[in-house]
Parts: sequence; structure tokens; C-alpha cells
Amino acid sequence: MTRPAAWKRSPLDAVHRRLGARMTTFGGWEMPLYYSSIVEEHHAVRRSVGLFDVSHMGEIEIRGPEALALVSFVTTNAPERLSDGQAQYSALLYPHGGFVDDILVHRVKRDHFFLCVNAANQEKDYEHIRAANRWNASVEFASERYAQLALQGPNAPAVLQKLTATDLSTVRYYRFVDGEVCGIAARIARTGYTGEDGFELYLAPDHATTVWDRLMDAGQAFQIRPCGLGARNTLRLEAKMALYGHEIDASTTPWEADLAWIVKMEKPEFLGRQALERQQRQGLRRKLAGFEMRGRGIGRDGYLVRAGGRPCGWVTSGGPSPTLGKNIGLCYLPPDLASPGRDIEVMIRGEPVPAITVPTPFYKRIQ
Repeated sequence: MTRPAAWKRSPLDAVHRRLGARMTTFGGWEMPLYYSSIVEEHHAVRRSVGLFDVSHMGEIEIRGPEALALVSFVTTNAPERLSDGQAQYSALLYPHGGFVDDILVHRVKRDHFFLCVNAANQEKDYEHIRAANRWNASVEFASERYAQLALQGPNAPAVLQKLTATDLSTVRYYRFVDGEVCGIAARIARTGYTGEDGFELYLAPDHATTVWDRLMDAGQAFQIRPCGLGARNTLRLEAKMALYGHEIDASTTPWEADLAWIVKMEKPEFLGRQALERQQRQGLRRKLAGFEMRGRGIGRDGYLVRAGGRPCGWVTSGGPSPTLGKNIGLCYLPPDLASPGRDIEVMIRGEPVPAITVPTPFYKRIQ
């Protein structure tokens, strides 16, 4: 396969090829799709532990006396509620209310915030924030300084604890600490994109191979598996976690994407606020809903959805659920059809196949 020069490679690229990974392109990067199979890797994360290379994700650092003011203005959530060492899921919006990106905001200190952003959007996100900056704060594009590994699954804490002096039992969900893994400086965040317990590790790219290999060695007793983007996608779909370019993009708002919980309208000012207020007054024309196929077939991304014999929406993400043994998906529907228990049809190869709207998330781990 010819590799365009524009495709970026992870600092772990040689490791993936050594392990025989099936490679794919995503967000401008060449990354592992799977090593053994998507289903096997999916089950490893749900049942025990899996290790992902997510170094394609981007990082932006905001520092300065008015860093908090800038972060609060460009994001929808409430960074002022964060304490040091706490993270939150949030969004960057355009003035018209559509998504620039969905992001994780980490408060390192009051004058230092660390943002994790999506691979394909990182340069765009940086320019968006920089253009909005009217405060005494600096905005740094920091992606080249970080590799990112995601250790996910119920046994992730036991594996990682072997390699760090940090007491992981004190790091709660959506909290993070700056410590060491294998004697290497790392930001250790209890976050993830799988619906399972686990950690995301941010460290210098030069040390990524060492930490990857040590994690794989430490996880052998738990049948750890290296995992690719295929399992990352099936896991996040079961957990109803949005994927940019599918559930969210510049044309969708948080209200439509069922993400109202990351919008704090009580804030006096943030980008996109006026558009969201207007949409609240006017009402929604569509809303994200989950569905299960009742007939044979898989509702793939982009497939037309019908109700009462008429087109009414489209599938944003869909596929088999390895955990549930069903074909599931997410779609946009008129609000009156988006509640659970509504009969719909997904057009598959020109034929209507029965489906039904269901509660989401499809899967939620037992705490």
C-alpha cells in the first residue's frame, strides 16, 4: 500500500508493525485498526484489560493569569468548578452553535489548563482558541510533546499499579496526577473512551515504546491485549460516546446531540451561547437516538432511516455489539420519534429493515 507523505505516524509505529497490526488511516494518521480481531480486542477490554495507542490525539496547553477566563469562554462546560487535578468533558462551539470539537479539559493549576482534542481537529482547535484569546493567557500547540496510551478495562488499575508509585486508588474518575510510570514522567488520568475503568497516560514520545512494552509485560497475568481503533469504536458506541464527524460536527449542536449536560447556560458568556439560547426557544428539529435492529442487517453510518414509510433521519454510527450480541446504532430523528420504543426502518441496500429505538447508553459498566 502506498503511504502518502502527509499521513502522520505514531512514535509506536514500529511496535505496531512488529506485532502484525492491520493498519488504517484516521484523522490524518496511520494507526492500528486491529491486531488479532476487533471482537477479541473488544472483549479483552470489557472482561479484563486492553492497551491502546492514542498518540494521534492532540494536546493544547493554556497558561497565564487569565487562563481560566479564556477556557471558560471557549468551552461549554464550567472549568471554574474544577479543582487542581480534575478533568471534565466539554465542547468548543462556533458562534452558530455547531461543534468545533468535543474535548477533555484538565485543570493542572488555576493558571494552567491542559486540553486533549481530537486528532483531525487539533490544528483547527488551536487556531479557534487562539483567535478567541483576548485575555492575559498563552495558547500552546503541544501535540508534538506528548504520546498518549490508554490502558482500559476492569483490570487496568491492577496492571498499572505494578509500574507506578502513585496510589491509583486515590485517583478517582475524571481525576489525574502528574507522577511516574516505569520511572518515566507521565500524566496519569483516570479517563477513557470505552465505557470501562482505566487510565490515559500522557508522556514524552521518546519513552512511549518503553512504557508500552512494560505495560504489556505487566498485563500478561491478565491476558492483556493490544487494541486498535476498531475495538475503540465498538466500545465507545456501546457506551454512547460521541465521535466527531458522526454524532457531532459543525452542523450539530449539543442539544441535538443529547449532550446538554456539558453545557452550563448559567455562565455569563461563552462562544455559541446565543445560538443555543435561540435553539432552545425555537425547539429542536432532530435529536440523537439509539436503536437496535429487529430485522437482519446492520445499520451502517449514513444509512437512511424511515418511519411510517417516509424518510425521517439517518444513521450516524452503527454496527454489531460484541457485548450485547445485537446490531445497534445511533441516528438522528425528529424529537417525537427519538424516545425509546418507536418503530423505525433502516434502509439497507435499498430495502427497509425493521428497527426500534432504545434507551442509551447501550452498555453501562457496574460501578
